[in-house]
Amino acid sequence: MTRGLGARYGSTVRKRYIKVLSETKRVHKCPQCGSESIRRESVGVWNCRKCGLTFTGGAYTPVTKLGVVAKRAVKSLPAPEA
Repeated sequence: MTRGLGARYGSTVRKRYIKVLSETKRVHKCPQCGSESIRRESVGVWNCRKCGLTFTGGAYTPVTKLGVVAKRAVKSLPAPEA
């Protein structure tokens, strides 16, 4: 699974590499349409093949823990007065 790394770089680094790679290739749900057709385009850029939504997220996952916390904090702010 470590794709040609062999016995190099140490077991901890190889295990971390496997974890990141498997998380990136895992099936993710689209936040807009809910289908499981999200693909990673580049670092932090994700695209839904069904509805065409392009959004930013984490480098290896479309949703990060910090992003969830930030979204929750923004929701709790009072609405600005016009």
